[in-house]
Amino acid sequence: MAKNKIKTMDGNKAAAYVSYAFTECACIFPITPSSPMAEYVDEWSAQGLKNIFGQTVDVTEMQSEAGAAGALHGSLSAGALSTSYTASQGLLLMIPNMYKIAGELLPGVLHVTARSLATHALNIFGDHSDVMSTIQTGWALLCSNSVQEVIDIAGVAHLAAIKARVPFLHFFDGFRTSHEQQKVEVIDYDDFAKLVDMDAVKAFRDNSLNPDRPVIRGSNQNPDIFFQAREACSPFFEPVPDIVNEYMQEIGKITGREHKPFEYYGAPDAENIIVAMGSVCDTAEETINYLMAKGEKVGMIKVHLYRPFSAKYFFDVYPKTVKRIAVLDRIKTPGSPGEPLYNDICNLFFNSDVEKPLVVGGRYGLGSKDTLPSDIVAVYENLKADEPKSNFTISIIDDVSFTSLERGEDIDVAPEGTIQCKFFGLGSDGTVGANKQAVEIINDHTDLFAQAYFAYDSKKSGGITVSHLRFGKKPIKAPYLINTADFISCSNQSYVNVYDLTAGLKPGGAFLLNCVWSPEELEEKLPAKIKRYLAKNKINFFTINAVEIARELGLGNRTNMIMQAAFFKLARVIPIDEAVGYMKDQIMKAYGKKGDKIVNMNNASVDAGISSLVKINIPDSWADAPDEPVVEKDEPDFIKNVLRIMARNEGDTLPVSAFKGVE
Repeated sequence: MAKNKIKTMDGNKAAAYVSYAFTECACIFPITPSSPMAEYVDEWSAQGLKNIFGQTVDVTEMQSEAGAAGALHGSLSAGALSTSYTASQGLLLMIPNMYKIAGELLPGVLHVTARSLATHALNIFGDHSDVMSTIQTGWALLCSNSVQEVIDIAGVAHLAAIKARVPFLHFFDGFRTSHEQQKVEVIDYDDFAKLVDMDAVKAFRDNSLNPDRPVIRGSNQNPDIFFQAREACSPFFEPVPDIVNEYMQEIGKITGREHKPFEYYGAPDAENIIVAMGSVCDTAEETINYLMAKGEKVGMIKVHLYRPFSAKYFFDVYPKTVKRIAVLDRIKTPGSPGEPLYNDICNLFFNSDVEKPLVVGGRYGLGSKDTLPSDIVAVYENLKADEPKSNFTISIIDDVSFTSLERGEDIDVAPEGTIQCKFFGLGSDGTVGANKQAVEIINDHTDLFAQAYFAYDSKKSGGITVSHLRFGKKPIKAPYLINTADFISCSNQSYVNVYDLTAGLKPGGAFLLNCVWSPEELEEKLPAKIKRYLAKNKINFFTINAVEIARELGLGNRTNMIMQAAFFKLARVIPIDEAVGYMKDQIMKAYGKKGDKIVNMNNASVDAGISSLVKINIPDSWADAPDEPVVEKDEPDFIKNVLRIMARNEGDTLPVSAFKGVE
């Protein structure tokens, strides 16, 4: 097994890193949240990075996703190994060309940050509605569930496409995986190069359109032969699962991490299992550990190769003890008897001699709705019922069609010793950048694992950002927002009157508020709800006037370095002296060329972030702080009962009935 490098990156960078190795021509057009993949490839090409064929990638930006797909089709037809990156409506605009690429057996690859499609409203966040719109195109569909899996599995898509002559769509959850930072082990390009079937590459090039060896492609066929010609491609698709499995095993020899088209996790004698794909699999995995420790016989089958759907590889991992299955789909198909993955599992048993278990289906995570471990517990509890509910939903309150499973008590399934931190910031105030830097420091200089996810308001600049950081001695498999925090920081003092900043902060945890208020002024400025929480839960409360410090140092409104230093001091993830050294090293790398003055200003901000913290002694009276009088406003019900709640960042609490009839 080769020793590979450890790096910190998000899912987009992981996919770009792997795809660059196999790509000769990248046909691109930006769409959130896939754009960074193309940007990385373009940047590396400009820097002269070589792929495994010793070439820099030829990057062409088109004027639409349809144009990018057309260029992809053209470059593949000309014998260049070609790739594109997209999501959502962008993927839908590629579908006509996807049919052509698959029909002509061209080994293209699409990397897709699976994203919601605009229906009643636009949503830039993640689900599988875009990917599921392509299942008839003839492309193989391969799913990664985490950033590390993107590194491991994206290469399988390229390798298998070349060998099978079948195009591959490799997808992972938009934002949740595409923008989540993790410490991952990358695979060296030399290792990838050894796995490429160069005979298949030569055959692909020899089959290209060339005026020296003219052939006819894309002809028009009448009813007498079209059907037969369409069926003639079947022998190319039948071996795809075996080819995918073969390359998964080869990648496993390099990494030591085993993958299969379907993977089982859980009790070997499980009676109740979940079948799912996407980032929810990591949530389910940690929840299974929690339930198994309590003696429950539960498990999960993770789907990697969704198309072609292989009964052989599914039943290779399927426990014979299973009595009930819950299939989780990340899509809603109105009017259908069930969602796509659910229908596939039902058909699988209908066409098999294996004893059919009870199979129910449900929906999760539409538009990046958070799925918590308590939701997974609810799925298993539903399976234990006398008559389990099918066509269910989780993570929401459906008081209209009554599909929802009730979320149980919050449980913390993070490995022991995991430190969980939340940071409230304002879009473009530097909070997100500082947190990314903090994660890189810890990942690059310690044996700790770190995870970072940034919940943006869709307005981005000027909207609220909440950074969710976890640190621990074991790999972190928690693709959901933090609801039990050890440390919470707020960079904007006005948020105390808008958001429930201390919700979920553990008793004895730390709360840091950047504000201009003196300790005496906090009595008047802090709302009663926050006062009560701080006092009743014995929170370690600190303030810092980062705004004034930055102004005095000549940094303008750039408070992010001050707040980052304060975080390292209070959260105690690593010794503070080490953290200061790493921060100042990064300052020198970032600003060294700008002169000593800039470097010294930033170094001073680090020192001030540590020395200027003010510990607040919480009065006992705060435990019984009375609520301020509420002034009722004469507002429409929708403003009062929906928009006001959303403005407090509490939209998750709204039931389906709040939107009945709302367009």
